[in-house]
Amino acid sequence: MLEIAKYHGLGNDFLVVDLRQGDPAGVQHLEVVRALCDRRFGVGGDGVLAILPSAIADCRMRVLNADGSEAEMCGNGVRCVAKHLVDRDPLLRGREQVSVETLAGIMTCGLRSDGGLVREVAVEMGRPRLLRDEIPMIGPAGERFVDQPVEGAEGRATAVSMGNPHLVFFVDESGPRLRQLAERVGPGLERHAWFPRRTNVELAHLDHDGSLELVVWERGVGITLACGTGACATAVAACLTGRAERGRELRLRLLGGDLAITVAPDDSGVTMRGPATFVFDATVDVSRLA
Repeated sequence: MLEIAKYHGLGNDFLVVDLRQGDPAGVQHLEVVRALCDRRFGVGGDGVLAILPSAIADCRMRVLNADGSEAEMCGNGVRCVAKHLVDRDPLLRGREQVSVETLAGIMTCGLRSDGGLVREVAVEMGRPRLLRDEIPMIGPAGERFVDQPVEGAEGRATAVSMGNPHLVFFVDESGPRLRQLAERVGPGLERHAWFPRRTNVELAHLDHDGSLELVVWERGVGITLACGTGACATAVAACLTGRAERGRELRLRLLGGDLAITVAPDDSGVTMRGPATFVFDATVDVSRLA
């Protein structure tokens, strides 16, 4: 039997499993991840977040998308893992800061609690990677791809990695039309030939008040209600193209709610601030999942 805890960050929902004592149920296998995330025959979620031991941080987080693929990092997910650790682990309870090792590096998470439970998490997301070989993206390794046309697509885009690849478009569409556009162009752009590991796709609309409305097509998942790394990448792209100011908190309005993103004045780091919400605990017999 497998103990899971379901969380969400602005509707981007995950199944958190603590595997620091081992993985006897084989949770990290592709078929098990797909079965658990199935919204009709499983528990349902955008992905599985496996908490593993770490020699260099409070834990290691492995991000397994709903299709079984692995992501380097997940902004909404790391907030949920930080909340899970501090709310439940007796050795970490009450901490105001925890560190989480990911494939994109160590994420330092600052925690705001209320009534003994974590309500909000601010994550130091690290340096945005802007060179093609860092993203990764084919083309001259040391070049940036900023506000340039994309072969086979309309409009201009900026490529940013927040430990995982993102392709950001600023568009005129807003409201339902913005989501419709993301649903139409997302699948093809995710698998664009320029991105050897595929890419997340962001469609952003700059509003008159300086906030950004954002819809994200996530690699390996599809449309999600929120994407933390996508919000960070979009904020970076907005600063690079003169749409936003570095050093000031920028409001990103996603389908599931708002995230606050600050890009460092010298582009050396990005801070993401937002909620993490517990939904329920469950015990699952993995052998019965079809």
